Amino acid sequence: MKTSKPLAVVLAAAAALALFTGAVAAPILCRPFYYAHIGPLRLVERTGYTEEEIRTAFDEMLDYCLGGEEFSTGALKWSESGKSHFTDVRFLFLLDLQVLACSLGLLAASAVLARRGRQRPARLLGRGPAFWAGAGLGAACLIVAVLAALDFDRAFRVFHALFFPGKDNWLFDPARDQIITILPQAYFRDCAILILAILALGCAALIAFDLVQKPGPRELHSKLQKI
Repeated sequence: MKTSKPLAVVLAAAAALALFTGAVAAPILCRPFYYAHIGPLRLVERTGYTEEEIRTAFDEMLDYCLGGEEFSTGALKWSESGKSHFTDVRFLFLLDLQVLACSLGLLAASAVLARRGRQRPARLLGRGPAFWAGAGLGAACLIVAVLAALDFDRAFRVFHALFFPGKDNWLFDPARDQIITILPQAYFRDCAILILAILALGCAALIAFDLVQKPGPRELHSKLQKI
């Protein structure tokens, strides 16, 4: 079976993208993760809305961000400026899911090719694509985690400056866009923690997977020559 270095690079990138976008999608797709915050963050007491109103507002907002046609926040008021921000969020959410689907499709296609004996990825510096995906993504996430831990407020502002350049519509007026009152910064902090936890476990799993792989015939022959 032929080995390919370009294929190894592509698979490493695809694995890293699949893990990253999958981790980001976790708090987006898992609505109970938000529901579990309603009580501990005392959202009913702090906002005056019932739990049902809070859930409805969150669900309708998220439905729009995941491709729904009409924007709504239940009984909560919203402005055109607020809606425009969620339109931007909608683009990013859908892009994340599209990249996740494409990267998983690429990984599946490579697995089919390998099973048919046509081509497999080469090992770069003695390590496979899974190792480099886990190590590269892990190093990047570690840097981000440290910076966020040092000053989450600043990291929060930098995040919005990077992903919503030149816009300030993410700075909500609670009187005009009441949805922000049920989306406290503590919730977004916990989303970040969940994403980083999934990434840490995923990177460790990728590295461990590579470490337990047996070397292929070429790698084994190369090692025997060095002995």
